Amino acid sequence: MAVLKLRHAALVLAAMLSLAAALPSRAQAPPTEYEVKAAFLFNFSQFVDWPGAAFADGRAPLVIGVLGTDPFGATLDEIVRGEMVNGRPLTVRRYQSPDQVDCHILFVDRSQDSQLDAVVAALKGRSVLTVGDFEGFTRRGGMIRFVTVGNKIRLRINLGAAQEAQLTISSKLLRPAQIVGPGRD
Repeated sequence: MAVLKLRHAALVLAAMLSLAAALPSRAQAPPTEYEVKAAFLFNFSQFVDWPGAAFADGRAPLVIGVLGTDPFGATLDEIVRGEMVNGRPLTVRRYQSPDQVDCHILFVDRSQDSQLDAVVAALKGRSVLTVGDFEGFTRRGGMIRFVTVGNKIRLRINLGAAQEAQLTISSKLLRPAQIVGPGRD
């Protein structure tokens, strides 16, 4: 148990350091919830492997998308600006409907809760890592759910959904997470 807490702390620290390096300096204010979540999205790009067919070619960018209302503001753009992962530039795109989605990591905002089943159906057979932070997200087919416990952000991962999308999640990301199965959140 202590090892899991230590590993989770290391992952959170890595997210925080990524965030600190990417954001303009501020007067010692702690990061907001969505600044931390934006750092996690960036880090997911380093701890998930996509099949080659998920990219148009060897130089195609790795795209982080936001579906629905964007809770990140400019933070997500600032974190990924100029970053490369496995030789690919990172970029951010925003979408208003599931049929527009063309990305590798998709944050589904809670404004899309009533549309989640349609989102999951639209992405079926595609290698898109879906991430959300609302109740029922992983139970209904989402892959990673942010859960706030106290003042800490924890991860719940629907590993079956990720495997079905041909995504390989690193053990470094899985160890501190709670793994949930179909129908569980």
